[in-house]
Amino acid sequence: MTASATDPTQPCVRLGIDLGGTKIEGLVLDGAGTERARRRIPTPRGNYAATVSAVADLVATLEHEAGATAPRVGIGIPGTISPASGLVKNANSTWLIGNPLHQDLEQVLGRPVRIANDADCFALSEATDGAGAGAQIVFGIILGTGVGGGIVVDGRVVSGPNAIGGEWGHNPLPWPDDDERPGPPCYCGLSGCIETFLSGPGLSADHARAGGDLLDATEIAERAQAGDPAAWASLERHADRLARATATVLNILDPEIVVLGGGLSNIDALYDLVPKAWPRWVFSDTVTTRLRPPRHGDSSGVRGAAWLWPDQEKPDQPRA
Repeated sequence: MTASATDPTQPCVRLGIDLGGTKIEGLVLDGAGTERARRRIPTPRGNYAATVSAVADLVATLEHEAGATAPRVGIGIPGTISPASGLVKNANSTWLIGNPLHQDLEQVLGRPVRIANDADCFALSEATDGAGAGAQIVFGIILGTGVGGGIVVDGRVVSGPNAIGGEWGHNPLPWPDDDERPGPPCYCGLSGCIETFLSGPGLSADHARAGGDLLDATEIAERAQAGDPAAWASLERHADRLARATATVLNILDPEIVVLGGGLSNIDALYDLVPKAWPRWVFSDTVTTRLRPPRHGDSSGVRGAAWLWPDQEKPDQPRA
């Protein structure tokens, strides 16, 4: 039988859910951040009610395996909750859009739930006990099929009144060259967004526009590492754009650590090329900000969801 969340003889545990478009991953952490249970199930794509039920079933399974009940649940989603309506917006998992996910999950789980963007969860995980642990300001970046960002200050996610804090990928690429204007069209309706250049598909498209083969980002990186001149040139363009795009964040937030996540975070050359390019674009005589790969890799999203409730915060306390 699962231990009661209010049983003082039982250690407090955290439970996080990463609600993705193709899979739902969940884990339970103890108070020290040690994993107690983890599971991954397919997402019922296109079916909102089934998705809510799947999250509830996964929570029950995890708590049974961990032998403890979490008093609160944190959930990361590929979108966010609109402060105006309380409904999901900006979600790649389109069947979630316009639904009261927060309300429905609290009802089915019978406890407080906190929902955040998956990039925010990534940044929070790395700021808590990952590559940015101990830093006051951490900017976390997801470079994958899309581009997202999350801001963590003093261990807390900065979301903002519009719930779009860190939506760095939908700003225009800064200091564009002539051949970068107006930029590729973006699904958001604009052109030249950072996402259209720095996502995995953006890197592939740029390589093809430059006369290269149609390759995915991993293949381009592998060929560059093997000495292919065209692939290396594409990787250098990508690093230069990443340096420009992150320089605007440095100029505004001045973070101590920038952590890369997503598939493109595995390109080792970026951690050398980008910091070398920063001094040209950052408004400072020195740049001490560090660019780091994630400590927790693909696990950062679900770990960050589990960290959405700080130890010292009670479920009924408001949070700015």
